[in-house]
Amino acid sequence: MISLTDRARSEIRRILVEKHADGPTMGLRVGVKGGGCSGLSYVLEFDAAKEKDQVIEEAGVRVLCDPKSYLYLNGMTLDFEDGLMARGFKFLNPNAKRTCGCGDSFST
Repeated sequence: MISLTDRARSEIRRILVEKHADGPTMGLRVGVKGGGCSGLSYVLEFDAAKEKDQVIEEAGVRVLCDPKSYLYLNGMTLDFEDGLMARGFKFLNPNAKRTCGCGDSFST
């Protein structure tokens, strides 16, 4: 399962309301793609669910993940930081054996 912190849920809701008029049908797609300094990079985008997606609904927020990415992201928690030193989503992935300094890529 992919979990969201309260801060992440709040930011996802804010973006959906602000930028996506069709928000109730949209979800946050979380995935991975090849590349980045550690081998795999995280992908975040708003999208509609596809047929084979894992769909996780948590407190009114939908998280979508394709089956291949789910192998790497199962058990992950998505957080959101909004501080002086950093602003953005943070991936807390127990499957990552190595991450880069920016936190956007990992290897297993």
